[in-house]
Amino acid sequence: MLLVLVLVAAGVALAAWRGWNGIHQPYKGYDSSEQFVVIRQGAASGEIGRALADAHVVSDARLFRIALWWTAQGRNLKAGEYRFDHAVTPLDVVEVLVRGEVYTERLTFPEGLTIEEMSKLYESHGFGRARDFVEASRNVQRIADLDPEATDLEGYLFPETYALPRKGEASRLIDLMVDRFRSVYGEQMRARAEAAGLTTRQVVTLASVVEKETGTAEERPLVAAVFRNRLKIGMPMQADPTVVYALAKAHRYNGNIHKDDLSMDSPYNTYKYPGLPPGPIASPGKASIEAVLMPADVPYLYFVSRNDGSHVFAKTLAEHSNNVRKFQVEFFRQQRAAAGGRASLGRRQ
Repeated sequence: MLLVLVLVAAGVALAAWRGWNGIHQPYKGYDSSEQFVVIRQGAASGEIGRALADAHVVSDARLFRIALWWTAQGRNLKAGEYRFDHAVTPLDVVEVLVRGEVYTERLTFPEGLTIEEMSKLYESHGFGRARDFVEASRNVQRIADLDPEATDLEGYLFPETYALPRKGEASRLIDLMVDRFRSVYGEQMRARAEAAGLTTRQVVTLASVVEKETGTAEERPLVAAVFRNRLKIGMPMQADPTVVYALAKAHRYNGNIHKDDLSMDSPYNTYKYPGLPPGPIASPGKASIEAVLMPADVPYLYFVSRNDGSHVFAKTLAEHSNNVRKFQVEFFRQQRAAAGGRASLGRRQ
């Protein structure tokens, strides 16, 4: 009997030693440079251990369960996709899952993109299909309280860098982007809009035009002032980016706009129709939204491109005509003379 007890004790001690040693022993059983493991929401420890063992991240599912028992962290594991690229111990794996170090990849949406352009960027980076992104962007319920007139989320998908799972659903990304817009367009901005007599839709629409008109930070309040001044006196906005948007929606945009395009019959054509276009033409960044809500205190009604990314502003039509002649007519005449070809219409607000 004593011998039996001794043998049992020895067996228990050996098992304990192997378990202790096993949970501290680094292991990498996969041949590739990296291995991904998806932990399902609500998965039990046994299922998680088997998934790790099947992926050869741990040598044995039992060792993972021992590590869980030792750390008493069984209730704190986070769901998600995890990436492993070197040998780790079962204790290391537990720590990774407890900290929730879920693998993500970053996707950056620059300011001034349309839904269509964002969808192509989403697909080109391997996150999913462009059409799924476009379809998810039709869920206007996400913004109905701010813009009951919205027919899609154009303008409300905030341009920023997002950390995404490799195979995340487009609808989840859309939710993140709208949530970010709502966070940026907070109570203070809404109060400013209300004080200015502007709806959220009007603010975002005008900000989207400002975003497309200039990428120069110090010019945004000036451009916003020009358009707000024009709208105040009933003067047409005559904004080239709205024509570009109209052409793109009609699948007629080839990278340039020409004189004939300015007569295109579209509600987005602000050369033909007065006031704001029907809705946003792109997703504006925070600075452009702020520029609309806090425009520069200037009397300008016109601006024209210097063809170097900046603009020159004018109060009167006579001043503007001189600027157009200097920075557009003469510039493109020189371009045509140098190239011997036809130049596209310049930007001439």
